[in-house]
Amino acid sequence: MIFEELDFQSTPLGDLILRRRRIPRLGELDVYEVKLGNDFLMSSLFHEAERQLAKLGLAALEKQTLDVVVGGLGLGFTAVAALEDPRVSSLVVVEYLEPVIEWHKNGLAPLGEVLAKNPRCRLLQADFFALSRDMANSFDPETPTKKHDAILLDVDHTPTNVLHQTNTRFYTEEGLGELAQHLKPGGVFALWADGEPDASFTNRLGKVFARAESHTIEFDNPITEDTSKGTVYLAQTAFD
Repeated sequence: MIFEELDFQSTPLGDLILRRRRIPRLGELDVYEVKLGNDFLMSSLFHEAERQLAKLGLAALEKQTLDVVVGGLGLGFTAVAALEDPRVSSLVVVEYLEPVIEWHKNGLAPLGEVLAKNPRCRLLQADFFALSRDMANSFDPETPTKKHDAILLDVDHTPTNVLHQTNTRFYTEEGLGELAQHLKPGGVFALWADGEPDASFTNRLGKVFARAESHTIEFDNPITEDTSKGTVYLAQTAFD
């Protein structure tokens, strides 16, 4: 394997590293990886579940124009998949770590140009979970009273395996109820998680939202030469 460290930054959550590597048996493919502290956050080899987060979340909506929030920029796969839906008229991507936004603006991240140059997309440095708790204001600081059709979240590994312990509150009924207040009637909350669905969390979503379900996403893993799994949880508020 050949590793190239593209960026290293110290952050409040730990050391943040963006690196690129080539694995000879995979040919000339550039693989981008993000590591935070001791956690591997993401790899460009595995992005099907992140794309399905946007595809499944937006497919649940029948409206002709959509205002969307993505929580967690990462390598940009969820945000780019959302922009592929022509109904998306505005997309706010909320990212806590400023260096991640800079990777996209400076062309270090492979999809950065797609997002940075799209007039429908804005990259916002902010704490997604703090914005969710603030029910008096929108996720979009330019329009404080705005509600959204879809909120797509990909930050923590799972609702029980979080990057920072303070995130745990978001996945309670109280935290999810606050998030629901940011959605329009019939709005969708979709969440990516590693591994297979947790029935108890799906049930918790069902106590807060009018409907809730989970989808298992299977994808090829060329490292293990096997199949891996991710989950997309999908919840929708009631229509007026």
